[in-house]
Amino acid sequence: MPDVPTTMGARVVVLTQGGPNPEILINTLKRHFPDLVVIEEAPESKKRMLRQKARRFGWLQAIGQMATMAVSKFGKPFTRTRAQEIIQQFHVDPQPDPSLKRFQIDSANGPDFRRLIDELKPAVLFLVSCRLLTRSALEAIPCPVLNFHAGINPAYRGQQGGYWSRVMRDEENFGATVHLVDAGVDTGDVLFQVRVTPSTKDTMHTYPLLLTAAGTSIAVRAVGAALSGNLRPQELKTTKSRQWYHPTIWTWVWNGITRGIW
Repeated sequence: MPDVPTTMGARVVVLTQGGPNPEILINTLKRHFPDLVVIEEAPESKKRMLRQKARRFGWLQAIGQMATMAVSKFGKPFTRTRAQEIIQQFHVDPQPDPSLKRFQIDSANGPDFRRLIDELKPAVLFLVSCRLLTRSALEAIPCPVLNFHAGINPAYRGQQGGYWSRVMRDEENFGATVHLVDAGVDTGDVLFQVRVTPSTKDTMHTYPLLLTAAGTSIAVRAVGAALSGNLRPQELKTTKSRQWYHPTIWTWVWNGITRGIW
């Protein structure tokens, strides 16, 4: 890993595993906070993810969830028109900015990440689409740690929050959250939330994009509040909390056929 120049003085650092949706947030934050730096960690292997899911749910559920993830990935080209509509509607950019300083690491829970944090000395660390940080990793970070979540916390923590809000007939909670990070899964104090109405053309392939594009404003607000020392967690009206996972392929197909929720 390359050495970090000691003169960078980075104030905002984004940790991500990359992809078009995180780049939307990165590009938006860069416009407001020009000294932004990106740390990219390597994605977890599909084999490891399958084993982790199998330990938690059993092999049948694990294979069903991984099949849905594959469908979601390979189905995106078929929703390209709707994706472009979202990009134009919210005036966002999903292309990586080549001018940004980026550092690659294997894992945010490893020593390279801690060394980078020590040298970059961020005033705020912003997470989007990265692995869960361990308690020891969090304790080594001396600044506020924020996370962007494509779902309304605490009711739709975890994965595919937009999809599950629709399945649960709770579309008024189709939205995104920026929250403080603790050792749980999306359990930290909520800072800002935004709610939107999905189009009839939206599916599991475009829900995350829609929520990310709609959530750029709360990302900027949250980082600005962290930099000014003015973070104020919301008092939520509900304490209903649940962690969700990718639907199995048969659950996804059933909801699509019977209710039109794809």
